[in-house]
Amino acid sequence: MSIEIDRLKCVGCGRCRDVCPGTLIALDDEKRAYIKYPRDCWGCTSCIKECPVYAIRFFLGADMGGMGSRMHTEKHGDILDWLIEKPDGGIVKISVDTRESNKY
Repeated sequence: MSIEIDRLKCVGCGRCRDVCPGTLIALDDEKRAYIKYPRDCWGCTSCIKECPVYAIRFFLGADMGGMGSRMHTEKHGDILDWLIEKPDGGIVKISVDTRESNKY
């Protein structure tokens, strides 16, 4: 499991670095985020949910049934959209109302 960080989109806020439980994310000299040890990524997706510019994607490899898809989130008020970008260009969207996410 691993994440991908689009350094061109990254604004250097450091929020991803601050929430990574494995301390795997760092900022370079230009204040752009990068993952230091991709193989050590736990796949917790904390960084993805914190990125305000959607610069981080989670790679869903074949071992997870993702067949090379990439996933990121977008937040709109209380709604958190999980967007899965399939290799064929299709997109699957799963919307979660964060007010209800811990209800059960």
